Amino acid sequence: MDEMVKSIRDWMKSHTSSGVMTEEPMDTCSSLKMTEDVHILIVEGFLLYNYEPLNELWNRRYFLTLPYEECKRRRSTRVYQPADTPGYFDGHVWPMYLKYKNEMEESASNIVYLDGTKSQEELLSCVYNDVIQELKKLREGSK
Repeated sequence: MDEMVKSIRDWMKSHTSSGVMTEEPMDTCSSLKMTEDVHILIVEGFLLYNYEPLNELWNRRYFLTLPYEECKRRRSTRVYQPADTPGYFDGHVWPMYLKYKNEMEESASNIVYLDGTKSQEELLSCVYNDVIQELKKLREGSK
């Protein structure tokens, strides 16, 4: 985690830090034109919002939520080596999800909760539109 914080801080200083994968946007639609001088780093991972040094770095936070039944259904379709032992989901996975979510809600702010039952396209559209709105606010604030 400390190494991740260091890599992110380095990237924030230079936008070309080694160890951080970068991509140029493929889409050239008009809403992206306003981002010509803006660099966006997306960090994805489990338990990111419970580590305070990282919380100091985020501008936006997104968290996918799922109801119990859907989460259990999805977990049951995955193949793990070794396989989950009987009762593992109810005894460990779901309680840890709830514990993490509660801790995150207490310690992190400015979280956008996303309904994980929606399609990938709907979720991407929601995040994309939110990021564009944030960029507009940042641009207006810097004028």
